[in-house]
Amino acid sequence: MKKQNHTKYAILGLLTTDCRTGYAIKQMIDQSLNHFWKISYGQIYPMLKELVEDGLATVETTSEEGKPDRKEYFLTSKGEEELRRWLETPVGEVAPEKNEMLLKLFFSRHQEKDVTIRQLEQYRQHLEERYQTYAMIEERIRSHMCAQPDAAYWLFTLDYGKRLTEAALEWCDATMRAISEG
Repeated sequence: MKKQNHTKYAILGLLTTDCRTGYAIKQMIDQSLNHFWKISYGQIYPMLKELVEDGLATVETTSEEGKPDRKEYFLTSKGEEELRRWLETPVGEVAPEKNEMLLKLFFSRHQEKDVTIRQLEQYRQHLEERYQTYAMIEERIRSHMCAQPDAAYWLFTLDYGKRLTEAALEWCDATMRAISEG
């Protein structure tokens, strides 16, 4: 069975927002999707080209003197239907998380406890920074984007990230205590 290319659906979904250019799509990915779905910059333009070739999107090119041509992409009715079909399809699997800290911890009996605790403290600091980023994104959505029809759904995905981060912070504290207590 052919593996589904979820990047296709991420780009189709982004075309339902105000993102019309490859650059705008990249900005939206960097500011939101990359917190839970990684898409490289190098995937965007080939995927936009593929969407146009498949009739799922159209492209309009505008020229401005002294500037490169600007390509704006728009979802077609076929693209909207393809996105809707994918959205209505049940989630196939819960992908395993890749986490370097957990991998290191799994084998940490081979290092000093204080090294493991320092690594956990550093990991906890990264989690704190992530949580603060999520809080800033939430504030931006609530104060500047709440009129967007997608805003509630953006906040739902953000809430998921915040809750996971809170749980990971609690796990760090409990794990460091357990290691310290021996």
